[in-house]
Amino acid sequence: MTIHKEGRPIIIILFTLLAGLNIAFFKFIEIKAVSIGLFFLSIIFYLLIIYFFRKPNRTVVINKNQIIAPADGTLVALEEINEQEYFSDKRIQVSIFMSPLNVHINWSPIKGILKFYKYHPGKNLVAWHPKSSSENERTSIVLENEKGQEIMIRQIAGAVARRIVCYAKNKNNFEQGQEIGFIKFGSRVDLILPLEAKIMVKLDQKITGKQTVIAELD
Repeated sequence: MTIHKEGRPIIIILFTLLAGLNIAFFKFIEIKAVSIGLFFLSIIFYLLIIYFFRKPNRTVVINKNQIIAPADGTLVALEEINEQEYFSDKRIQVSIFMSPLNVHINWSPIKGILKFYKYHPGKNLVAWHPKSSSENERTSIVLENEKGQEIMIRQIAGAVARRIVCYAKNKNNFEQGQEIGFIKFGSRVDLILPLEAKIMVKLDQKITGKQTVIAELD
């Protein structure tokens, strides 16, 4: 396991700030027990930030008929919707809620070419809110596989998440399991799938990005 590139600048800056604060604590706080307590709290906080930006070593089993999980988290929605942003027809929505303790890397569920990309500024409702898919800050990505089947991936900011990083706008082709982005500090990822997709997961299931099979096509 390594540190993801999105976290390295934050970790370096945070280390500098915490080091400065702890020097100030020991210099100006007369009660040493308080200084020591704050020192240990800063260490715990720093380790939590490092943990958040972890990059696990995972191997994807390539299968062109499977849609793999784009993110870690808990499956909080599985329903039929009328998707109006791109498809303008009925689709299946699968939503994965990512808590601050989950890995926050996003992976490509299929091998495909980029057909659509759009960034939407918006609100910061809690990520499990039903309206977060349409009202929160988000990016929408559509990939098409070699059979012409299209799926949408939505990266959705939450109440804590303040930055969505998406690599899709700079690429035309993605391999299954390749990184497509990162969402910082609590969020949600939606998959918008064809009605004929055979769903392999259920509500409240714990999802492992790049490994859990969400659905099968054909």
